[in-house]
Amino acid sequence: MRFLMALCLLLLAAAPAGAADGGRPVRVVAPWEITGVDPARAGYIFGRMGVAETLVTVDTAGHLVPALAQRWSQSDDRLTWRFALRPEARFHDGTAVTAGAVAAALERSRAAGVLGRAPLESIAADGDDVVIRTRTPFAPLPAFLANHTAMVLAPAAYDAEGRVNAVIGTGPFRVSSLTPPLRLEVERFDGWWGPAPAVARASYLAVPQGETRALMAESGEADLAFGLLPVTVDRLRRNPRVAVHAVPVPRTRLLKVNAGAPFFDDVRERRALSLAIDRAGIAAAILRSPGSAAGQLMSPGQAAWHVADLTPLRHDPEEAKRLLAEAGWRPGADGILEQDGRPFRVQVRTYSNWPELPAIATVLQAQFRAVGIDLTVSVANSSDIPAGHRDGSLHLGLVARNFSLVPDPLGTLMEDYGPEGGDWGAMNWSSPELTDILATLGAGVDDAEAAALRRRAMTILQDALPVIPVAWFDLMVAANERLGPVTVDPFEISYGLATLKPVR
Repeated sequence: MRFLMALCLLLLAAAPAGAADGGRPVRVVAPWEITGVDPARAGYIFGRMGVAETLVTVDTAGHLVPALAQRWSQSDDRLTWRFALRPEARFHDGTAVTAGAVAAALERSRAAGVLGRAPLESIAADGDDVVIRTRTPFAPLPAFLANHTAMVLAPAAYDAEGRVNAVIGTGPFRVSSLTPPLRLEVERFDGWWGPAPAVARASYLAVPQGETRALMAESGEADLAFGLLPVTVDRLRRNPRVAVHAVPVPRTRLLKVNAGAPFFDDVRERRALSLAIDRAGIAAAILRSPGSAAGQLMSPGQAAWHVADLTPLRHDPEEAKRLLAEAGWRPGADGILEQDGRPFRVQVRTYSNWPELPAIATVLQAQFRAVGIDLTVSVANSSDIPAGHRDGSLHLGLVARNFSLVPDPLGTLMEDYGPEGGDWGAMNWSSPELTDILATLGAGVDDAEAAALRRRAMTILQDALPVIPVAWFDLMVAANERLGPVTVDPFEISYGLATLKPVR
């Protein structure tokens, strides 16, 4: 970790002091590493930095809006979608954005992206339009096309086998230098179809430590710093050169539970785990945001999916002990519960990209110990959690799950709670009823039926607890005063570089 921090600072020191036109680059720091050039792996970085675009995007209010597609329509039988491309759009290598190039890029993305979960029949070019046909009606297709894995790259971005070997996008900025996994530099692309950005150059640096990001914002080494600890936010708010933004976003901190493990295969055990959690204490003491205690999976900001009168998850250690005893767990000589000679000793894996997660895990360790559960904490890479899902070794994972990867939570729910579960969602748990509900919502129903189905879906998850919500999310961002007004995207699709107007 110290090596990575030193490397981050070395890369920062090596960054150009100013743009070719004399302007100072906008420096962005965030926790997320650049894990490759393929949009399926790191497209969210290229999208946020304005390098690559999708056919459809979303505004800060959550409405789907045109991007590379200037408009779209659906056939009467709801099986055919037509996307009309912007005629003025160009790739960064100067070539035209043709329907054929877009169709080929989307076809390549199906194997590793969210489009692989849509019932697609075909993707083809028809004149200047891209035509997508589905086997069954699929209402959220435009939202799926806003996901970073559906980014459109130029034909020259792929090798002969169809692998991405360069990031040649269409956005307001193009790559000038890329040093995975830590650094990306971009410059303004004068051929962009939209208004010319005021920012000429920008850089992105992956900085794993939240305290380091805060110090960089404080010193002026970073202009935009994402993912800050609440304790450092309190300090930054006292700095007159820094504006701090706290924006509610569609993320939930939750415990991913291996429901097939002998510790959690009984719903009473999962409910006991939930009852042991003092969410209000975590929200107040660690997050400095009392309103973020998660009484259910979706926050009130996700109004279509938040069920206002759903009985909230609560803190009741005595009830937790009762349920564990009912499930066959008895205190051992050391106070740790046992069942059939097996002590209740489990591990939670988490990561420091979101700097509050390790602190929350440590608090959970004490809260679970109070009901007889011995919890060890492993802080490593976020990739350890999906790896543990796949090889079956995961007990618990403390994660911050993003429900706007597709700008409709339905897309994430379909990924997380399908029959096979999901890397960041259910593990060894599924519900045929929930699967049917999500499929029905995907096909499209009227508003009243959709509301009833969403309510039932949330009730199923609240009752079965394949994941256990802990806290809702405010994205903490520090912005240098020189940037002028800054708008933080609650859907985390863009850093807004194209609309910044730095004052110096």
